[in-house]
Amino acid sequence: MKQLPDWATAYIAGIIDGEGTITLTAQHKGEHRRLVVSVASTEPTLLHFIRDLTGIGKITAKRAYSSRHAPSHTYALSSRQALELLKAIAPYLRT
Repeated sequence: MKQLPDWATAYIAGIIDGEGTITLTAQHKGEHRRLVVSVASTEPTLLHFIRDLTGIGKITAKRAYSSRHAPSHTYALSSRQALELLKAIAPYLRT
């Protein structure tokens, strides 16, 4: 992960507090759970901004099941990358 200035660390913490998810999840049955940090948004520029700041993570498009739904994307990182980000932003997390 890139070295983050204080303002970026606080900003990312705020986004994860407001729009993100921190969870333990298993992708396959019987697999050990792993740490996952994700943020879903209809604003892909926000997610690209976070990925560019940190230098880690992956952005994927989510499937829209209805024409009434806006296109959505998810920024996610897992395991050691997620732990590294959480260590950096922990002082700024509120919820």
